[in-house]
Amino acid sequence: MASRIDQLAKPKPNLLKFPDRRSVYWLDELPSRSKCSTTAFETTPRLEKLMQSKRPIHFYEDNRRSVQWVVSAAALKARPSQRVCSLALPRPPADGWQPDRPLMDTLSVAVKTAKPSPRICHLAQPKQIKMTLTHFSMESSEHEIGISTTPSARLLRLASPKQVHPQHTLARSVSWPIPDHVLKAGASERLQTLARPKSRQALFEGYDPYRVSPAARSATASPRLLELSLPLPRKCRGQ
Repeated sequence: MASRIDQLAKPKPNLLKFPDRRSVYWLDELPSRSKCSTTAFETTPRLEKLMQSKRPIHFYEDNRRSVQWVVSAAALKARPSQRVCSLALPRPPADGWQPDRPLMDTLSVAVKTAKPSPRICHLAQPKQIKMTLTHFSMESSEHEIGISTTPSARLLRLASPKQVHPQHTLARSVSWPIPDHVLKAGASERLQTLARPKSRQALFEGYDPYRVSPAARSATASPRLLELSLPLPRKCRGQ
């Protein structure tokens, strides 16, 4: 008897070895029935009903006119009246309408040979800025852009950087050397006792987290606790 490993080691069978194997997908036409075939193709009444062609509605009348129709002889011999001819004319433009001027208008000889007056030449000059400018190099050329002024004492005070506080300490580095006495220090018995977690019983061992001890029930608040429990004066003005 073959073991489980021997069964798993066998290759899968080649299903394409038999070309006449039935397909589970849709076929364009039914395969020919062979004598050794055991599959019977039968259609249900529902499929036969769906295969029938759609019938027209009972009140449908096939009396629609065709897209192409014959022009009557009267329409071929008809002549338009004066009213139809007047309506067929394009609408004339309104009174005072002028066509658009061309973008590039021709200049007259008088405009081309005109000379500006001294007033126009004076207005065409750029506006002069009354300020003393300093030289500044920009794109390999010198331009005058600065203003030579004397700042006030207030501006000098505002322009001075903010001074660091005398008690300011720099941020401590992420890694710093640990002294030797800290490396050689040993925890005392008291520290070891405090470092131990508080032992409690589990819930299935009878531990009740909602049980209040008798000492907590008979506790009395000290004057300091009563003072701290009072609200702030600014929050209880209406009382």
